[in-house]
This record gives sequence, C-alpha cells and structure tokens, in this order.
Amino acid sequence: MTTREIMYREAIRDAQREEMLRDPTVFLIGEDLRDPWGGTYKATQNLSTEFGNERVLNTPICEETIIGASLGAALTGLRPVAELMYFDFVMRSMDAVVNQVAKVRYMSGGQVKVPLVIRTQGGGGRSSAAQHGNSLEAWICHVPGLFVAMPSTPYDAKGLLKTAIRMDDPVFFIEHKLLYMTKGPVPDEEYTIPFGVADVKRKGDDVTIVATSRMVLFALEAAAELEKEGISAEVIDPRTLVPLDEATILESVHKTNRLVVVNEGVERCGWAAEVAALVQKKGFGDLDAPIERVCTRNVPLPFQPDLENYVLPSVADIVRAAKYTLGKVE
Repeated sequence: MTTREIMYREAIRDAQREEMLRDPTVFLIGEDLRDPWGGTYKATQNLSTEFGNERVLNTPICEETIIGASLGAALTGLRPVAELMYFDFVMRSMDAVVNQVAKVRYMSGGQVKVPLVIRTQGGGGRSSAAQHGNSLEAWICHVPGLFVAMPSTPYDAKGLLKTAIRMDDPVFFIEHKLLYMTKGPVPDEEYTIPFGVADVKRKGDDVTIVATSRMVLFALEAAAELEKEGISAEVIDPRTLVPLDEATILESVHKTNRLVVVNEGVERCGWAAEVAALVQKKGFGDLDAPIERVCTRNVPLPFQPDLENYVLPSVADIVRAAKYTLGKVE
C-alpha cells in the first residue's frame, strides 16, 4: 500500500468523506459542522461545500436534539454521524443515549437497527478546565448496547471510523483534543479496521502497558525511557473498549507477568479498573506483581496548567508504575 502522512483530524474527515461518497444514506449532524467552520476541530472541513447542506446539518446548541434527531434518522434507514462538541456535554443527552439509543434494537427484538455514530472529543491537557476536559468513557462502556472506540493514531482513526459508520449498532467514537494535530501514515487505498482487535504498538518482555487514546503516546514514550534502564515494555492499544480484545491483553500478561493500565479517566470506578479485574480473574496465575493503574486523580480537572498536569497521568507516572511492578522502586 502507498501511504501519506496526514493529521488525525484529516483522517477523521477523510473517513467521513469516503463513506458519504460510498453510501448516500450517510450524513453529518452537529454544531458548526458546515463551512467555513468545518467543525470545532476542522474534522468536517469542506464537506458541506462538497455534499451540500442537506447532508451536513448544523444544529442548535442542544445535545438532546442532536441525539434525538439522529436516533430517529437511524431508525428510518439513514446513517447519521452525530458530533457532540466536547464529551462533557454528553450528559445533556444521557437519557436518549442510555434509554433509547443503546436499548431500542434489543427491546424491539432486533426488528430495528440503530446505525448511529456519535463522535465526540474528550481529554485534558489544554486548560479546558473541569467542564470541558473530562474523559468519561467508563460511563459509556457501562451501558450495554453501545460500542466504544478510542483511536490513538490517524491510521486507527480512519479505519475504525469507516467501520463504525457501516455498523448497524450505535457507536461512541471518542477522539482526544490533543491528537487532532498529530500526524501518522495512512494508506491511500481503501481499508477498515475491525472492532475488538487490539494493536501491539511496541513489543516487550518485562511488563505489559495497556493504554488508551492519547495515553498510548505517553506509554510509548515511557517504554522508550524504560528501555534506557534495560526494561522491555510491551505497549498495547485496545483501540476499541467495547468490544475489548481480551485475548491480546491476556497473552501479553502471560508473557511479561506484569500489567500497568493507563487511562485518562479518573481512577475511581474507571475503565482501568475493568481491565485490572479482567486480568485478575482470567490471568491471575500469570501475575508476579500487583496490577498498577495510572489514571487521572479523583478531583475535578483544574484550569491552571501546572495543577492540570499534576492531576493528569504523565510519562513519569507510567515509568514509575512499570518499575514498581518490577520491584525497582518503593
């Protein structure tokens, strides 16, 4: 395959464009998606110019409306890609998400499909403060009926989004604000990435690090630091949280005998705890040390940059946790 270096946000935009060209039932709906804005993070730039306003819909600032209208469209045979501007505001639409979007296919006995993708932006690191920088993926994973994707690279973002748009079940597609400007190779040819298949971003033998979204980049940086001290860390990106590729995680722990889980959600009742419970149950005999979690501290996200950096997981935190599992730090 031939590849080109593009930004994460360009990969998101290209995936939407290609699926809109492939399938006339695909349309976009959300706040400020049309040109000249092209979305808050430019992930829909030029799409309203190319496809027209009937397929790129601007909405009022009302998350309930966005999700309600998208659900209705999905139930009648269209394939909406809805954008919620900031993950924090999903709570404005949680009744529709939890009680309707996630359940209607089950409650109808499979008589209806819900081909709905909900794109949103999560994560801190840019002083967005307590109401605009949360990572709430554990909320969404807790709801049966929803699929959840959290790509960390442009390649994964494009391939997973194309898969999500073609699915007949609702998908939460969570993008990190600080990944939009990152670059990576993306094939020019058509490709998709199946849900439930993790990617081993770096092979290693001494400790397994499972990380999500932007934390994958932190984990890779931590692995490079650990290598300087003779520690070989394996970095796994689940790519989709629901469904979760349990086999890849368990196989890695079987090899390394140690596990560090890194997730930007808060530690208490977070997604990292779910992975820890999984390995505790199905891979306990392989563990030579307690499982370590590296997560955001259990406080509202501060606005002040130094405080925010203190609260969020860091590369140093990951290095410390990995070394702790190896008995190299107290």
